[in-house]
Amino acid sequence: MTVCYALPPLHGEAQHQGSLADFIWFRTGGPAEWLVRPRDVNDLASFLAGLDPETPVLPVGVGSNLIVRDGGVPGVVVRLPKSFAKVSIEPGNRVRAGGAAMGITVASAARDAGIAGLEFLRGIPGTVGGAVRMNAGAYGREASDILIEIKVVLRDGTVETWPAAKLGYTYRHSELPAGAVVVEALFEGTPGDPKVIGAEMDRIAAEREASQPLRSRTGGSTFKNPEGNKAWKLIDEAGCRGLRIGDAQVSEKHCNFLLNLGQASSAQIEELGEEVRRRVKEKSGITLEWEIQRVGKPA
Repeated sequence: MTVCYALPPLHGEAQHQGSLADFIWFRTGGPAEWLVRPRDVNDLASFLAGLDPETPVLPVGVGSNLIVRDGGVPGVVVRLPKSFAKVSIEPGNRVRAGGAAMGITVASAARDAGIAGLEFLRGIPGTVGGAVRMNAGAYGREASDILIEIKVVLRDGTVETWPAAKLGYTYRHSELPAGAVVVEALFEGTPGDPKVIGAEMDRIAAEREASQPLRSRTGGSTFKNPEGNKAWKLIDEAGCRGLRIGDAQVSEKHCNFLLNLGQASSAQIEELGEEVRRRVKEKSGITLEWEIQRVGKPA
């Protein structure tokens, strides 16, 4: 483990052995060696500039698509506080959002301003920073469809503005370098009727409620959809619906969701995911790729 007890000055908060299980959706896993909440962009930039270059840095939003392994996360985990969650409307049907803003907040601001095209963010239960990094998508659209540019603090503390094209987007992937923290994003939609936009957001919300285990301890979509296939369908056909290892279970409501029924360890959740991959490969010949990010060390 990288030792980073001599942290650079920080105006925000730095918590040693900070709990991640308190807020990530699975509610399990080990602590961060250091959990850092910077006060503002300048605070984050100066902190990263002064941090030992060998110390790993991991940005985490609300942990809606994350398995934190039971041994915890070495180095520094950066969690942006509410001061990074501001959302504002700009000319040209544009919405500027802080990296900690939730997808539903951005979609709602766009609706109120009569900006269409961002409704799908209502169905993404994470932050703007996470959505930008993984090119999050739902209901036929993804972040790359609406992104104009981002403001990012790189691992060395440099603050840069990147056009969307620089992110090298592919399906659920960007070329954003390790340790880089997205602190702001600029999205663009098209003119629309707030009532029509609101109706579409309501439809998305109802569809999610009907088809996904939203009130469970979960990590969202577990595996990427292989080209020409749906991950949930392959998992179901491989006989994995309801499959359990301890308190880790494949959701019976949506097979591409794993659940923590109460006392599951991260190791059990990850083991269950690997067993699902094995069975799907055996049944269909297709190797599922993890969509959930798995971080940290085993216990």
